[in-house]
Amino acid sequence: MARIKLDMPDNYLFSTELCVRISDINYGGHMGNDAVLSMVHEARLRFLKHYHYAEFDVEGAGIIMTDSAIVYKAEGFHGDRVQVDVTVADFNKYGCDLYYLLSNKDTAVEIAHAKTGIVFFDYTARKVVAVPEGFRNKMLRES
Repeated sequence: MARIKLDMPDNYLFSTELCVRISDINYGGHMGNDAVLSMVHEARLRFLKHYHYAEFDVEGAGIIMTDSAIVYKAEGFHGDRVQVDVTVADFNKYGCDLYYLLSNKDTAVEIAHAKTGIVFFDYTARKVVAVPEGFRNKMLRES
């Protein structure tokens, strides 16, 4: 089976720190794959909040996740401080990709590379809408 490969960006727009909780640990004694996706979700919320947005209000549009990919690089353990760097790339008419680099804050060892695809969504009309120009322009200016 072919392995997933993510071409990670060189620069990131935002960084946040999360701690590996005991509930993030699986039967193997390390952070589970579901915990990594939860950390990505939390980092995305913090990223949006940093720019004064929310998942239901990015320049008036909501967002919805269309796909996700995670490449595991190393283990994470209870109590580890995880730095999550976030950036936006690959804009298209309706959405873009968010990239996440998860690293151990104390050792700089990369724990995971992740990407989530999002589209902008009108939750009232229940339909996909174009990327808000204000969001696109702000992200392109920042990068």
